[in-house]
Amino acid sequence: MRSDWIDKAVPAIGVARTYRRSWLKSDLAAGAALSAALIPAGMAYAEASGLPAVTGLYASVVPMFFYALFGPARVVIVGPDSSLAPMIAAAILPLAGRDPEHAVALAGLLAILIGVFLLAGRILKLGFVTGLLSSPIRVGYLNGIALTVMVSQLPRLLGISVDADSLVGRFTATVDAVARGGINPVALAFGAGTLGAIIAMRFLPWKIPGVLVAVAASIAAAAAFNLSGELPVVGALPAGLPSPALGGISFQDVLSLAAPAAGIALIAFADTSTLSKSLAARRGIKVNGNHEMGALGIANAASGLLGGFPVCGSSSRTPIVLDAGARTQFSGIVAAAIVVVFMVAAPGVTAFLPTATLAAVVMAAASSLVDVKALFRLIRMSKTETLLLIAAFLGVAFVGVLEGIVVAIGLSLMAFVRRAWDPYRTELASLDDVPGFHDLGRHPEGQRVEGLVIARFDAPLFFANGEVFTEHIRALVAAAPTPVRWVIVAAEPITDLDTTALDELVQLDDELAKQGISLVFAEMKGPVKDRLTRFGAAARFTADHFYPTIHNAVRSYKKEAGLD
Repeated sequence: MRSDWIDKAVPAIGVARTYRRSWLKSDLAAGAALSAALIPAGMAYAEASGLPAVTGLYASVVPMFFYALFGPARVVIVGPDSSLAPMIAAAILPLAGRDPEHAVALAGLLAILIGVFLLAGRILKLGFVTGLLSSPIRVGYLNGIALTVMVSQLPRLLGISVDADSLVGRFTATVDAVARGGINPVALAFGAGTLGAIIAMRFLPWKIPGVLVAVAASIAAAAAFNLSGELPVVGALPAGLPSPALGGISFQDVLSLAAPAAGIALIAFADTSTLSKSLAARRGIKVNGNHEMGALGIANAASGLLGGFPVCGSSSRTPIVLDAGARTQFSGIVAAAIVVVFMVAAPGVTAFLPTATLAAVVMAAASSLVDVKALFRLIRMSKTETLLLIAAFLGVAFVGVLEGIVVAIGLSLMAFVRRAWDPYRTELASLDDVPGFHDLGRHPEGQRVEGLVIARFDAPLFFANGEVFTEHIRALVAAAPTPVRWVIVAAEPITDLDTTALDELVQLDDELAKQGISLVFAEMKGPVKDRLTRFGAAARFTADHFYPTIHNAVRSYKKEAGLD
C-alpha cells in the first residue's frame, strides 16, 4: 500500500522497479539524439524570451530532470518552448528595462510563481481548468503567437536592431530599416541558410535533427572565416552548472508578475496536458490531469530556483526521443546529463554562433504552430467558434499575448453563457406507432393531448435563463389549441438550479395556479430535487409534482382528466 502511494507521488520509482535491461540501449540513444536538439533550441528560445542564451540551457536541463522524476507520462520532454517565449518576454521585459541580470531574476521568479499556481491547482484538483481553452482559442492564440514570434525574430534574422515593443511597431521599424539599406547581408545569409537547412531536412529520409546540422554548420562557417566581427554572435557561454539567480527581486515584482504567471500557468499546463494525454492514449494508458499539473509545477519551480525560466511540454522535441526509440523518462535524464557536460566542458563553442541562426531556429519552430486548416474547418462548421478563433488571434497578435488570451477566454465564457441563456426549447407530442414523446418543431404531425402541454428546456436553470424558461412555458400555454389543465416539464436536460431561477419558477407556479393549471415535472434528476429541498421549496413542490417518466406523468394526467 505504501509503495503504491510512493509510485504515484514519484512515478520514476515505479518505472525503476520494472525497468528492463533491454530498454537501456534505446533510452541512451534517444537521450543522445535529444541532447543535439536541446542545446540550440534552448539557447534560441531564451533569446526569443529576451534572456541570455545560457538560461535556455538551464531551463532545458533542470525541469527535464524533475519532470522525469515526478511526471506521470513516460516520455514527455519539458523545456523552453516557442509558444511561451513571447509571453515570458511580455511579462518580464517591461519590468527589467535593459538590465539582463534583473531580467533573468524576474524570469526565475515568474517560473516559481507558475510552479506555485500549478502546485496549488494540483492540491485543489483543478486539472479540469484546461477546458477553459477550447480548440478555437488554442488554434487562435497559437497562430497569433506564431506571427508575434516570427515578426520579433525577423530583425535578428536580417542582422538589424529595432527599438519597438508592439508587433505593428516592430514590423514597421523593420521595414523602415530594410528600406534604408540596414540589412546585414552576412547575417541574412546565415539566417536564410539555417531556415533552408531546417526545412530541407524535414523532407529527407534520415532522422537527423535539422536544427543540429544548421547550427553546427553555422558555427563552423563563422569560425572558419572569422566572421565574429561581421555579424552579431551569441558569444562564449559562462562555464558552470545551473545556480540560483534571484538577486534584486522585490515584493512589488511578485505582485506585478502574479497575473501573468497565472495566465502562463494555464497555457503551459494546457499544452503539456494535451501532449501527455495524446501520447498516453497511443500506449493505451491514462494520465491523471492533476498529477500532470503537480509535476509541471515542480519542474517550473525548480527551473526558476536554478537560473531558468518557465517551461512546458515540448511538441517539437518529444517526437525526437520517440522517433529514436525512447522507452522511459530515463532518456530525458540522459539528454540533460549530456547538456550539463557541454556546459562544463565546451561553453566556448558558441563564441561563433550567429544570432541570426538562432533567430531562424525560433522562426522555424514558430511556423509549426500555424494551423490554417483548422481555420477553414471551423469556417465550415461554426461561425461562433470561427469568431472566437479570430478574436484570440487578433488579441494575441495586436493587443498583447497575455491580454489576448484573457480576452479570448472571456469571449469563450460569454459564448457559453449565451448558449445556456438561450438554449433549445420546444414542445413535445406523441407520434403514431413511435414510442415516446417527440419534438413538435421537427414533427408537426405530432398529436397533443387535450388540455396538456409538455415542455422541454435543454439547459440548467440559472439566473441568466430563468425568465427565458418561464416565458417559454407561458408562450406554450397561450398557444395551446385547448384550455390547459396541466403543464409537464420534461426536466431531464435540466441539470442544475439556482435561487434566481427558483424565484422565477415559484412565480410561474403561482401564475399558473391562478389559471387552474398544475405544474409538474417528469424525469427530474435527484440532485436538482435536492436543491429544491435545500432552497425551502419542498412544501410547494411536493412528491406528487414529480414523475419518473414523461409517460407516467401523461398517464396520471389522463386519469385525472378522465381521458383514459
